[in-house]
Amino acid sequence: MSYQTIGVIGAMKEEIEQFHEHMEQVTETVRAGITFYAGGFHGKNIVLCKSGVGKVNAAVTTQILIDTFGVDAIIFTGVAGAVDPELNVGDIVVSTECLQHDMDVTALGFPRGTIPYEKTSLFVSDERLRHLASQVSAEIFGGRVKEGRVLSGDQFIASRETVGKLYTELNGACTEMEGAAVAQVCSMNEIPFVIIRSMSDKADGSAEVNFAEFTVQASENSYRIVDQMLKQL
Repeated sequence: MSYQTIGVIGAMKEEIEQFHEHMEQVTETVRAGITFYAGGFHGKNIVLCKSGVGKVNAAVTTQILIDTFGVDAIIFTGVAGAVDPELNVGDIVVSTECLQHDMDVTALGFPRGTIPYEKTSLFVSDERLRHLASQVSAEIFGGRVKEGRVLSGDQFIASRETVGKLYTELNGACTEMEGAAVAQVCSMNEIPFVIIRSMSDKADGSAEVNFAEFTVQASENSYRIVDQMLKQL
């Protein structure tokens, strides 16, 4: 299967600017205050955008990519905080599935992360995109790649206690603020997706210092992976 148009999303400017620099014949469209860049990249048609931070921004961006631009696959790339204690700054997580860790209706008897009355709350990544992302990541970064569950919530996690719960209770590999929203919208529209995150911090008490220091490098790592993926798709 070949994809006609691929959506590439990052939450922050640093996460998309290298893609923008290498695109050809770019046209810009603004929807809901979000700028979408459509053009060529390694001979593929892509639509690139900065969603902004948080699940609402990510969900709106994803639906616009699908409805307005007709993308038939979506790759979300950027940085995250490590939750799995085996992960270190600079390591890569490729999503097997995504879950909203801040969806909490436990008071009504639902397990944490469960969206009430929906068929599923766990959104599974496309097997082909996941496999390619892992393969490319391993070629570039060797053993510093892990497939795992991406947890998302409208919170910047900087507590060791919270990190421990996200790992033990929700089996998270990393935590960020957009991936599960992208995943849910893609699943609702039957659009294949994968989330690729480079660890910028360990989501613990050192998060504030590490995040600023490593975001640029982590964004470079993510770019290298998606760049190679787009060459091979």
